[in-house]
Amino acid sequence: MISVQKFLICAVIILGILVAITIPPSMEFYFDKKNQLDPNEKVTLKNISPEKKTSEIIKENTSYDNSQHEQSNTNLGGIYKNLENSVVQITSTVTETRSNIIINGNPLEQQSSRLGSGFVYDNEGHIITNNHVVSGVTNVDVTLSNGDTFNAKVIGTDEFNDIAVLQITDDYSNDIVNPIPFTDSSQVKVGDQVIAIGNPFGLSNTMTTGIVSQVGRLLPNQEYGFSIPNIIQTDAAINPGNSGGPLLDDSGHLIGMNTAIESKVGEFSGVGFAIPSNNIKKVVPVLIAKGEYDHPWLGLSGTTLTPKLAEKLHLPQNFRGALINGVIKDGPADKAGIKDALFTSNREITSADIVVSIDSTPVKRIDDLIAYVSENKSVGDKVLLQIYRDGNVIDIDLELSKRPTNSK
Repeated sequence: MISVQKFLICAVIILGILVAITIPPSMEFYFDKKNQLDPNEKVTLKNISPEKKTSEIIKENTSYDNSQHEQSNTNLGGIYKNLENSVVQITSTVTETRSNIIINGNPLEQQSSRLGSGFVYDNEGHIITNNHVVSGVTNVDVTLSNGDTFNAKVIGTDEFNDIAVLQITDDYSNDIVNPIPFTDSSQVKVGDQVIAIGNPFGLSNTMTTGIVSQVGRLLPNQEYGFSIPNIIQTDAAINPGNSGGPLLDDSGHLIGMNTAIESKVGEFSGVGFAIPSNNIKKVVPVLIAKGEYDHPWLGLSGTTLTPKLAEKLHLPQNFRGALINGVIKDGPADKAGIKDALFTSNREITSADIVVSIDSTPVKRIDDLIAYVSENKSVGDKVLLQIYRDGNVIDIDLELSKRPTNSK
């Protein structure tokens, strides 16, 4: 019995020695060094608990977000600083007649101020703004970011594109005015970051930011009866007073001029519109040289062919094109033989010419037709229209004339 006990004691001692020898160094983590990580050791997913893993991920993401936010703010601040001598406030005085108030037999006339924005175009004192900011006046006040104000003359207007050019007439040689660099607006994409600078509600030098919400919009101009093509839509805040101010990319280059908003309350509701820089680059040199811009004109009106209209006209499914619903008498389209649409007594359309291409460029919407002529053609140029009529596609040559200012 004693021998058995001695044997067991020896066996336990030997087993203890073997266990002590075979414990790996990493086991120290679970004993004396538990939760005591080396501060110089890089934290990885393998050597931390789930709770610490979550904490480290949050910490890393927060640090990254803060870094990105600081960098973004720095970029925006730098752009604003670079352009503070490029954006101006425009003030004009207009006379309004109140026909409901009669004094000595004459309607009461009152003067009021109209505020807008603008930007420096070149080193010759030319300022660009919207036509509706200066319509009805010949002289305005231009105020720089430092508060200095100068007289300026309206030297050119394009009511159809809502563009106007001013010329500073006072001596501004003691002030710094820097032209804004342009970029190609045709390269602008949905989701691009944008910056708007202007004077909303008279609050000078206000910067707002957002993104490009859509491109290629058609902006109707009810006053003149035509639409502006290739409009840039943005969610950057634009309010009364921003009109004529620049819309910039994230490098501070001009991609458009803030012009209008879509709103039921008269203030910004998340939908703003800007005239693209390519339109401005094309029109402004002509306005400086001539004071006006001649727009090429087809002499027709139309609408995008909808599935409902296509069904009424018994067209194939998903047929696309620009339906012609009006032809101006003696205009280019009329002279070329394009037919006006036919309607029933209830104004239900029964037949119409449908433009499916222009100069071999497909036309899927009325926007395509207007944009192509605006971008690529001048008065006197000829275009080849492909017209779908009564089940056949025919070619019609048409010579563009000058758009009349009194057409609706």
